[in-house]
Amino acid sequence: MERRSELQSTLRIEDVPTVRAMVAQKLREAIMSGTLKPGQRLVERELCEMMGVSRPSIREALRALEADGLVNIVPHRGPVVSTISLEEARQLYAARAVLEGFAGRECARLHDPEVARRIGEALARLKAAAAKQDLVGSLEAKTDFYAALIGGCRNAFIERMLKPLHDRIQLLRITSMSQPKRINKSLREVTAIWRAIQNGDPDLAERCWRRSHQCGCGGRARHD
Repeated sequence: MERRSELQSTLRIEDVPTVRAMVAQKLREAIMSGTLKPGQRLVERELCEMMGVSRPSIREALRALEADGLVNIVPHRGPVVSTISLEEARQLYAARAVLEGFAGRECARLHDPEVARRIGEALARLKAAAAKQDLVGSLEAKTDFYAALIGGCRNAFIERMLKPLHDRIQLLRITSMSQPKRINKSLREVTAIWRAIQNGDPDLAERCWRRSHQCGCGGRARHD
């Protein structure tokens, strides 16, 4: 017992975030909220001044975000917030449809009332934000909606695989959710998903989820 306590003391790592981690998180939040927009240059000197940290901390944070696909280092231009091509969007949504279709089916099969409640609350916030044309509020509510759905499937591997996809897709939502017609369509789609899960209908939940990720007219991916 004493040996185990000694080993635990030796191996324990205190969860103290580094400056790089904090800088990366702040930049991630700015990208996810649309404060830093796709294609926008990230000038190290300006970021240092705004965030009050050293240039090495900024560079390390940008490298971490580059690994996550949120920042792209462009030759002769430097770091910019990533943009996503039409083909990349198609591939993202194809992969997402498969994973989230399964998640929706499992969520409905498990039919947990608490999960349905959380999904319903996020949906209510999304509708309220959309009615006020609150883009940031809509993005936050949509993120919470999907988090409740994915968490409801109780599959850690699905959650892990979807995390990097959702980070990239958030870049697309910033543009698409600012379009009134698109957000109204998105509301109808997520409401249908919620109802299928609330009613415990796995087949319908999977169909609704896959349908919401299909390509729109003209071959353009739907960025919801």
